[in-house]
Amino acid sequence: MLVDDQELVRSGLRRILRRKDGFEIVAECADGDEVPDTLRSAGADVVVMDLRMKRISGMEATRRLRAGDSTDHPAPPVLVLTTFHDEELLSEALRAGAAGFVLKDSPAEELIRAVRVVAAGDAVLDPAVTARVLDTYRSVPAPGRARGAAALEMLTARERTVLELIGRGMTNDEIAAELVISVVTVKSHVGKIFRALGVRDRAAAVVFAFDHGVVAPRA
Repeated sequence: MLVDDQELVRSGLRRILRRKDGFEIVAECADGDEVPDTLRSAGADVVVMDLRMKRISGMEATRRLRAGDSTDHPAPPVLVLTTFHDEELLSEALRAGAAGFVLKDSPAEELIRAVRVVAAGDAVLDPAVTARVLDTYRSVPAPGRARGAAALEMLTARERTVLELIGRGMTNDEIAAELVISVVTVKSHVGKIFRALGVRDRAAAVVFAFDHGVVAPRA
């Protein structure tokens, strides 16, 4: 589902996310307040969400979407469209539960990859973007986010390695190939990491990794 208040942007996204490449645009919204009703009627595996809209921002729409998440009715992951000048909104979108960020001037191939990655349950956080939002993200305490050094000490050496690779933006498949282990084993490690760190999703784990020196932000 595409959510952007500019028809020109949505048109461009439609041309990139083509059926022949395995995508289907099931619905479009021109503002964040249209998301709940549209999603209920159309359904979607991924929501591609602009941050800046006139009535309800993408950040608020993401928060509402994730707030309604449940085991019986899981909310689809949200992939945020943004620019380098949206550090504060990016931080809020991350807190709201966005699964990833894509810059609006990124190549089409990067958007295609990002949609596939978040659809598979992974996160897409460009390290350059993450580095810019860390200061804002740190400035407001978030319940259950990071528990510091004590949480890291709960991880085994292998789990810490997996966390580092998550922080570098690798998917489960890529981590499995890097460590020569099965994807099932990677998923088991990821689940244990989430529980130890007190984070709810992969995006939060990425920020934890940057925030506690497991991965160094790029300049």
